[in-house]
Amino acid sequence: MRIFKASAFRHRFNFTSCLHSKRSHAQEHSFTFARSSCFRGLDGSGSRDWWQLGLKVKTGGIWTVNGGTRWVSSSAARAQTYDEAFRGAREELERFWSQAARGVSWCTRWEKTLDNTHAVFPKWFVGGELNMCFNAVDRHVEAGRGDQPAIIHDSPVTGTKQIITYRELQDQVSRLAGVLVKHGVKKGDLVVIYMPMIPQAMFTMLACARLGAPHSLIFGGFASKELSIRIDHAKPKLLVTASFGIEPGRRVAYIPLVEKALELSSYKPHKVLVYSRPGMERVSMSSGLGLDWDEEMTSAQPQECVPVPADHPLYVLYTSGTTGTPKGVVRDTGGYAVMLNWTMSNVYGLRPGEVWWAASDLGWVVGHSYICYAPLLHGNTTVLYEGKPVGTPDPGAFFRVMSEHGTASVFTAPTAIRAIRQQDPQAAHGKRYILNRLRSLFVAGERCDIETLEWAKKSFGVPVLDHWWQTESGSAITASCIGLGNSLVPPAGTAGKPVPGYNVMVINDEMQPVKPRTLGNIVVKLPLPPGAAQSLWQNAKLFEELYFTKFPGYYDTMDAGYADEEGFVYIMSRSDDVMNVAGHRLSSGALEESVLQHPSVVDCAVVGLEDSLKGHVPLALCVLQNDYQQNPDVVVKELVKLVRDTIGPVAAFRKVLFVKALPKTRSGKIPRSSLANLVNGKPYKVGVCTSDCSKLFQSNKNSKNIFFSFKVVYTIVPFITFKS
Repeated sequence: MRIFKASAFRHRFNFTSCLHSKRSHAQEHSFTFARSSCFRGLDGSGSRDWWQLGLKVKTGGIWTVNGGTRWVSSSAARAQTYDEAFRGAREELERFWSQAARGVSWCTRWEKTLDNTHAVFPKWFVGGELNMCFNAVDRHVEAGRGDQPAIIHDSPVTGTKQIITYRELQDQVSRLAGVLVKHGVKKGDLVVIYMPMIPQAMFTMLACARLGAPHSLIFGGFASKELSIRIDHAKPKLLVTASFGIEPGRRVAYIPLVEKALELSSYKPHKVLVYSRPGMERVSMSSGLGLDWDEEMTSAQPQECVPVPADHPLYVLYTSGTTGTPKGVVRDTGGYAVMLNWTMSNVYGLRPGEVWWAASDLGWVVGHSYICYAPLLHGNTTVLYEGKPVGTPDPGAFFRVMSEHGTASVFTAPTAIRAIRQQDPQAAHGKRYILNRLRSLFVAGERCDIETLEWAKKSFGVPVLDHWWQTESGSAITASCIGLGNSLVPPAGTAGKPVPGYNVMVINDEMQPVKPRTLGNIVVKLPLPPGAAQSLWQNAKLFEELYFTKFPGYYDTMDAGYADEEGFVYIMSRSDDVMNVAGHRLSSGALEESVLQHPSVVDCAVVGLEDSLKGHVPLALCVLQNDYQQNPDVVVKELVKLVRDTIGPVAAFRKVLFVKALPKTRSGKIPRSSLANLVNGKPYKVGVCTSDCSKLFQSNKNSKNIFFSFKVVYTIVPFITFKS
C-alpha cells in the first residue's frame, strides 16, 4: 500500500475558510469581516480581498476547538423544513441562493446573485471570484483538518487500499498543477483526462481546477474512435492518462488506445502525461509526446490557486451515447460549488468528517459531482472504488466496503443492486458484515423498481431512497431531502419531491398542466438553479434548441412521468420510450415495474414491438435470478397475468424473452431505443456501452423481423439470440 507523504508546502493563497450555518430566512446573521492576503496584488491595493464570507460567525454555525475551526452540519444550525426551503427558493430565489453561497469561500464577493437577462443562460453570482480546488482542499487544511482522510482508494482488482489525507491531497494536487503549468497549461486551457478509477484521476481534476483549466474526463478504456472524436472537439492542451486499467481478470492497456486515438484525430495535444501504475510494467508513448508522471512530479513546483469568475467553466462532460456532433455539457464553477456543497447536508444529510461513498465512475456525472467535488467541498471523506458490485470477488463487495470504511451514506445505481440480487438473492454474502454506521442508501441513474428497492432495504437494513437527476442538472432534481426533514419512507415508486430551486411541472404536449397521476412531460420552469448545465461546449445554439425549444420557458428533461397529490414525482421513462398501444400511451417504466414484481425476475427492459393492428405491443426482455427453479412456460404465464392485473388488458402484454444479461451504458442505463430498433429490424447505434452490451449487439446484427409472427416468445440465451 502506497501512502503519499506530504512535503512542507508553503502557499500564499490565504483564504479564510467560509464555514457558515444555513438558517431560515427569518433569522439574521451577524458576520465579522477581515482582510486577508488571498490573491495578493489582485488589484494592487487588495481592496477586493476583504469579502471572505464569514471569518467569524456569531450564529453558532461553527465552533472553535483547541484553537482550530470545527465544522458542524448545516442541519445542526438550521431551522428550515423542506417546505420552507422549497418556498424560499421559489419565491425569494436570489436571497435563498445568496445564503447558500455562504457555505463557499470567495475571494471576491458577487455583485449580483442572478442575472436572468437570458433565461436559457442564467448567470449566477455575477462578479464573484473563487477557486474550486481551494474550496475542496486548501480551506480544510487551513481549518486544521489536514490529517482527516480525504480519499479512500479501495481497489479489489489490484488488492490494494490507500488513504490520502487532505494535507497529502493538497501536496499532490499543487505539485501536479506545477507540472501542468510547466507544459503550458494556463487558465482557460482544456485538459483531457483518460484514466481508470485511481486517485491520480482526481488529482488531475483538482489540479486543473486549481489553475482554472477546464477538464474533460473520459471513461478509461473508452474506444479509440470515440476518444479521438472528443479530442478533436475539445482540442486539449494536454492529455493525461495511465498505463493500465484493471477489469476483473484482465488488464486494459491504455497507451495503445491513446496512440490510436491520436492517429485518428486531426488535432494533437501538445503533450501526453502518463502515470505508470505501481507493480506493473512501465510504459511510454512511442511518439515524442509522452511525459513520465513520476519524473515530472519529482521536480514540480507547487502552484497556488488561481481565482476565476463564478461562470468560468470547470469541466466539459461528454454525454454517453453521443451521435453526430459531440455533446459536451459545460459546468460553471461558482454555481456548481454552491449547489454541491448545499446538497451534501440538505439532500443527503451528511455531516462534515463523515465517510461518503458514491459507487459510480469518475467518467459519469455522479463521479464528477459526488465522488470528487461535493464530498471534498463539504469536508467529507470520499471512497473511490475500483471494483464491481459482483465478481470482485463476490456479491458481498459492497457490504465489505460499507462496513470496512464506516460509510454513513452510499449512492449507487439500481443496476448494481440488481446485479447483487441476481447472484445472491438471499444476500448471504452481505450477512458477514456489520453496517453499524450506515444511515441511508440513495439510488439514481435508472428508475428503481419497487422490488429492487425493497430487497435493498431488507438487505442493507437502511432506508433506500430513489432520486432523479441528469447529466445536465449536475445534482438531484427530485429527491427525499433528508437533511431538510423529508420522510425516510416516501411512497413506493417515487423519486422524491422537487429539490429546492427546481420548479418541476408535468405538462401535456400543448403545455397544459396535467392532473395528478396523469402521465405527461416533465419540465422545469426557468430559470434553472445554480449548478445546472451552463451550455454545450462550443455549441450554445444546439443547447438552446435541444432543451428549450419544445416548451418555451421551460427546460425539457425529455423524461415522462407524473406527480401525485402531495407533490411526489414518479419518473416512468424517457419521453421517447412511451409506447402507443392501440391508442393508449404506456410508459416502459410502468410495464417494467409490473414485470419486476415477479420474484424470479431481477432485471427487465420493455420496448415497443411494431404491430400492424395496435401500433406497438410491449416486448419484455427479462433477466432471471441465478437460483430460479420454475419452468419458463410458467414464468411467462405469470408475467402476462401480473401485467394484466397491474396495468390492465390495454397493455396487450404477451411477449417475453429471457436473457442472461441486459446491455448497460457505462452509467448503468439500458439503451432502450437501440434495443427497440434492434428488435424491429431497424438500424441502431450501440453507443457507449459495457463490453457485454457490445457483444450483445454484435451477435445479433442479422436478427430482423423475427418477432412479428409470435404470440409468446421465450427462451434462455447467453445474451440475446432470438429464437422461436
